[in-house]
Amino acid sequence: MSNTKNIVVLVSGGGTNLQALIDAQSRGELGCGKISCVISSKADAYALTRAKNNGIKTRTLIRKDYADIASYSRAMRDALIEEKADVVVYAGFMTILDENVCDAFVNKMINVHPALIPSFCGKGYYGLYVHEEALKKGVKVSGATVHFVTAECDAGPIILQKAVEVFDGDTPETLQKRIMEQAEWKILPMAVRLLCDDKIVIKDGKTYIKS
Repeated sequence: MSNTKNIVVLVSGGGTNLQALIDAQSRGELGCGKISCVISSKADAYALTRAKNNGIKTRTLIRKDYADIASYSRAMRDALIEEKADVVVYAGFMTILDENVCDAFVNKMINVHPALIPSFCGKGYYGLYVHEEALKKGVKVSGATVHFVTAECDAGPIILQKAVEVFDGDTPETLQKRIMEQAEWKILPMAVRLLCDDKIVIKDGKTYIKS
């Protein structure tokens, strides 16, 4: 068993994906990883309450306290270094950080996106908007993707994907809920474990999972 890796989770809202990680941790499913800190971009994010309820350290780094993305990214980088983050997880974190952070944590930051990348991703594709666009296109399957974070939005190497069926009569809300329950909450903890246990190899922009 290698040394425990510190997982720092970045949040902005309700923290349902954070809860999935906390639940996985309590079942012993995060491998060598342990959630050591939760950092929120909003002071009133319910995710902070979830963390406190589980005895996890919290910090807030309010986006609007900073003049621009560059200064916010530098502050986030410094906070992550201070927290000795080995793995950084975006769990409903709504701010795109620049290369200040991405370059300091290359192949250590992961995000879950509520669609099958490269569909319905990139700048502006977040929250219900992703599902609205998927339904507008009439897709028969959607799903979720866990990928590495790079300075380009939703463009990092894909780690895991899970497809979810789209039903006639789905609304953005029903599709969002199904994708969270059937895909996001399952593959995010799996990807975190793989990363913490050094099971992911990146070659030519693609990931390979070591058996």
